[in-house]
Amino acid sequence: MWARSSYTSLIDTQFHSSVHLISGCLQPTQLSWLPVLSNVAPPSLRRKAATDNMLQIIETHPNWPVYADVLEHPPPRLASQRPIWSDMTSVDPVTQWREDWSSASVLNHTIVTDPTIRQPSFHIPHHTWSLTNRFRTGQVPCRAKLHKTGLAKSPSCDCVQRRTMNHIVDTCPLTTFKGGLNLLHKAYGWNLQ
Repeated sequence: MWARSSYTSLIDTQFHSSVHLISGCLQPTQLSWLPVLSNVAPPSLRRKAATDNMLQIIETHPNWPVYADVLEHPPPRLASQRPIWSDMTSVDPVTQWREDWSSASVLNHTIVTDPTIRQPSFHIPHHTWSLTNRFRTGQVPCRAKLHKTGLAKSPSCDCVQRRTMNHIVDTCPLTTFKGGLNLLHKAYGWNLQ
């Protein structure tokens, strides 16, 4: 029943911190990417599924005292309260996650067709997987970004053009990954070495 608590944001913050560490993604990574890369449903959907499951159990036990509290509830006393009975529609977390992902305005989200499955290269060594995830999310610490923060003398690549993530993957004659970001996303460890 704590799914509607104001404290869930504190739990979500810890979840995001842990998934950043596991996936190797940098802090500026958009939060929608984290559950996809770690293959764990978003916290809000997991909470909703747990609440739906609990409500189904309560509905099958009319002799429990909580039955009357939830299904024969009194009118809300305060407009700010969000009691459990305010949203009793059941949601399939997998379907909802797919819908949320397809409508998300997340950088490079088109390379992932199904966010509910384990993404390619999940099994490769962590360092390589982290780097792949950074390319997927557009958060590669390339020279252009490092120059912006003062950590690199020049934003230029060895080929004299501005060294951005897209330049590294798509246009640089020295580092181009044939097939671009889409193929890089589908690559396995042997392709990335």
